[in-house]
Amino acid sequence: MLRRLSVTITAAIIWQFCSSLTLAETKKPLQPDKFPPSPLEITIPDPLLPHKPNKQPLSVIEQQDLAAALDNLNQQAVAKQLAGDKMGAFDIWNRELRLRRYLGSLAEVQALSRVGTIAWNENNRPEIFYIMQRLQKIQISSSQKQKKLREKTPSATVDVELWRSLAMAYTGLRSPIEAVAAYDQVLAAVRQNNDVAAVVETLKTMGELHMSWFDYTKAADAYEQLLNLAARIGDRINQLAYLQQLAYIYEQQKQPQQSIKIRNQLIQAYQSENNLIQIPQLKLAIGSDYQSLTKENPTLLPEAFKNYQEAYTTAWQQEQYVTAGEALQKLIALYRSQGQTEEALQTGQILVQTQERAVNFYGMMKAYDQIGQIYLERKEPTLALTAFQKGLELAQQLKYDEVYFTEQIQKLSK
Repeated sequence: MLRRLSVTITAAIIWQFCSSLTLAETKKPLQPDKFPPSPLEITIPDPLLPHKPNKQPLSVIEQQDLAAALDNLNQQAVAKQLAGDKMGAFDIWNRELRLRRYLGSLAEVQALSRVGTIAWNENNRPEIFYIMQRLQKIQISSSQKQKKLREKTPSATVDVELWRSLAMAYTGLRSPIEAVAAYDQVLAAVRQNNDVAAVVETLKTMGELHMSWFDYTKAADAYEQLLNLAARIGDRINQLAYLQQLAYIYEQQKQPQQSIKIRNQLIQAYQSENNLIQIPQLKLAIGSDYQSLTKENPTLLPEAFKNYQEAYTTAWQQEQYVTAGEALQKLIALYRSQGQTEEALQTGQILVQTQERAVNFYGMMKAYDQIGQIYLERKEPTLALTAFQKGLELAQQLKYDEVYFTEQIQKLSK
């Protein structure tokens, strides 16, 4: 028994880490001989099923009665789970799932999704495997039926609700590849039906799914499509939301060119609404993007300077002194890297004033340190000494870095 349980758990773990295998219409489910028989495939007669000769389908009333009985089974399973009898709960749930298929694929998938989420939360890997295996069978069967239907009626679309439920079930089982494949079917169908609202909702769900698995490339594709749709119908609110999401995605992907494009679009959107609060930070980020691009293309350096300067100007105008200080710090570093020490000194003096406005004594202290270092580069020790002395005064007030400034002053005093 222990060996059998070990095989079950090991097999389930192997499956969990092999979920990147893509399903095709002709792909067969995992070989059953490698695992214990699935409790979802037991074929013994169940007393809840009415006796039907020749496997005739259930009547509407029989389906209603069966659905009520299965809802009652679910409640019994929940009660056992709450009482701590998890094994007993899943025994009942498995019986429910076996019988749900008599109510149609959609009802079965919805039940598999519900129990699958519970199994995942309980870390019940054998149960996860059995449910996943059953979902794959339903998916393959649905694909085959759809293929035959299209051979007769080329314009036929998939069962959207079934595929959406399959996608949700896979999502609950943390199987993003299978979930996305199912959502692709949904997306194709709602596009064919010209259902714009459903297209938007499906793309949003897919974008969020890709984001949750850090698949930024596919997430960007989903949000770019959403952005185009929003622009086409003049949905300004969602345009802004999609631009913000794309700016984050391209930043995570370290794609400065795409990031610059999206952030410039964001600036235009904010300006059109006379909402200037976000612009300084956006300009600051664009400056950083251009600066990163100068490693391969030095001709973009003026764009970095320009955006840092605009970030400072717009931040100062709106009394965002912290952001203004960040922009000045970037400018000073850029000037120094280009050997423009005079411009760096002038910017350093402005930085002191900005930090003073922000009541940021630590920032003022660091600004005086930078000024002192620049004077040392220029071999102007007297002016460097003055800057370090001012830095020391602030350090003493803050009781921080006093030793550093004292050492700098002592070196220059000698």
